Amino acid sequence: MSALQNFTDSELIALLREGDQAAYTVIYRRYFKLLYLHAFRKLGNEENAKDVIQEIFTVLWVKREEIGQTNLAAYLYTSVRNRIIDLYSRQQVAGKYVQSIQKFAETYHEATDHLVRERDMSALIEKEIQALPPRMREIFELSRKGNLSHKEIAEHLDISEHTVATQVTRALKTLRVKLGIFTFILLILNH
Repeated sequence: MSALQNFTDSELIALLREGDQAAYTVIYRRYFKLLYLHAFRKLGNEENAKDVIQEIFTVLWVKREEIGQTNLAAYLYTSVRNRIIDLYSRQQVAGKYVQSIQKFAETYHEATDHLVRERDMSALIEKEIQALPPRMREIFELSRKGNLSHKEIAEHLDISEHTVATQVTRALKTLRVKLGIFTFILLILNH
């Protein structure tokens, strides 16, 4: 192997193509540190740089028969550059995928949280409406849920419009006190 150290890159490639492991070892020792430093400067990460260089040399051995008469240094540096570009591309895709999942999770959580709060709020409002005196509740529900005018409610229940207006006003006051101002505003806005 020590005699191979004096061989040119072209001679080493010729031996490598024939499956000469000693020629491969000389190439590895000749270029590993240079390629590693190049990859490390580009990546800024020791492990990623080592992985890239190991992959380059693995491919070099596996595809040794396909390597033509070429400038070995240029071939290896180009391979490193291409692997780094691939690594960046994979990291960007992975980053976008992770961001997409995070965004979905946040949106899903917010939507779910909002739906739970809305359902709880609706249940609280409905509970307080059901606690109104029966006649007041009936008038209030016809007004807010049935969207009937005071005149229509009065005709439907055979009572005066003034009685309807008074009952709706009393129901709203009672609910405002029991539900608090924010929940009350939601009740008014949603009905």
